[in-house]
Amino acid sequence: MNVKKFFASTSREALHLVRQDLGPDALILSNRAVDNGMEILAVAQGDLPTQEGVEATASPTSRSKAKPRSKARANPPAAKAIAPGVIAEEPISHSLANEIRSMRGMLEQQLVYQAWETAQQRGPGKARLLRDMLRAGFSAALVRQFLEKMPPGLPEGQNLCWVKTVLERNLRTVPAVEDIVERGGTYALVGPTGVGKTTTVAKIAARGVVRYGADKIALLSTDSYRIGAHEQLRIYGKLLGVRVIAVKDESDLQFVLEDLRNKHLVLIDTVGMGQRDQMVTEQLSLLSAPGTDVKRLLLLNSTGNGETLDEVVNVYREGGVHGCIITKTDEAVGIATVLDVAIRQKLPLHYVTDGQRVPEDLHVPDKDSLLQRALSPLSAPSVHHLDTAECQLMLATAPSGGWPAGVNLG
Repeated sequence: MNVKKFFASTSREALHLVRQDLGPDALILSNRAVDNGMEILAVAQGDLPTQEGVEATASPTSRSKAKPRSKARANPPAAKAIAPGVIAEEPISHSLANEIRSMRGMLEQQLVYQAWETAQQRGPGKARLLRDMLRAGFSAALVRQFLEKMPPGLPEGQNLCWVKTVLERNLRTVPAVEDIVERGGTYALVGPTGVGKTTTVAKIAARGVVRYGADKIALLSTDSYRIGAHEQLRIYGKLLGVRVIAVKDESDLQFVLEDLRNKHLVLIDTVGMGQRDQMVTEQLSLLSAPGTDVKRLLLLNSTGNGETLDEVVNVYREGGVHGCIITKTDEAVGIATVLDVAIRQKLPLHYVTDGQRVPEDLHVPDKDSLLQRALSPLSAPSVHHLDTAECQLMLATAPSGGWPAGVNLG
């Protein structure tokens, strides 16, 4: 076997070098701490003994000691001719290979635990921070990078303050003086079904009416699929004294927007579609019609899980997204997950909604209050929580991966 030696300052870096040189299936034979770092001996999976290799190196002695066979069986068919020595050694070779593969996973976990134990000795508060951030709903990739980048020697009580400072630096919010009501323009609210698009359109429109008057605001609807969807928006428009127009296709949208060019604010209520619906592409194409200058605001449901929210963003941002609105914060146990997605996806946050009242339950985002809620400990233990040891195991076995380039972890 072609055994290679790798050295790095930390076990994680050494493992990265192994995978980079020998591939993700490389087998680790040993690891030990040396001066100023960690040394690993590893071998590529392709260098393990194979059946052909065993046949080529079968001991001549074993063949000479084999008992003679009868003449009837002396010349079996060529496809079945196997040397006696190989019969005894082949399963041993496969057993050895399987044993090494099994040991590889155990050694990698051991290296991660060793690195964790070292970090624990230097900063015992990291264990609590790890547990609390995962319980709050932050992604494992985020937590892993926070633990790696946290300055050494921080007092335990300062860990959370440092985390909040970093999150605040990376959470992009739109101030009240620059919100869409003040800036004006044409905005389409997009997102999956049930995220609160129609109600949010009405809330923003109500603010526009108070600020500029009903004659400067217009509402459009592209939702002709749901029964009563247009009627719901029409009711809001009647209450606000705002004109509501149904749009059927791209040419219709262009004509209507040209007619409304003197309005200060035009809001478009779109069809609610799941991110895996093939019609999402058609809707985004409608809103991207030449000459329309429609800016899209993506609504993110606070009650959604991280994987689903990431998928929603990746689908709906095709062609560009102007920013996001976080909805239903009153229904969510925690809001760390949706904030994590907004930060990683670099989406400017325009508004936060927390109820059905129009327009009271629409708020310009306040970083301090949002992060304070996201990082606040939950009131009681939950069956969905991991203990500290289980959190360590999850980070040890999770695939590596971090935030996108440009996110400043300090």
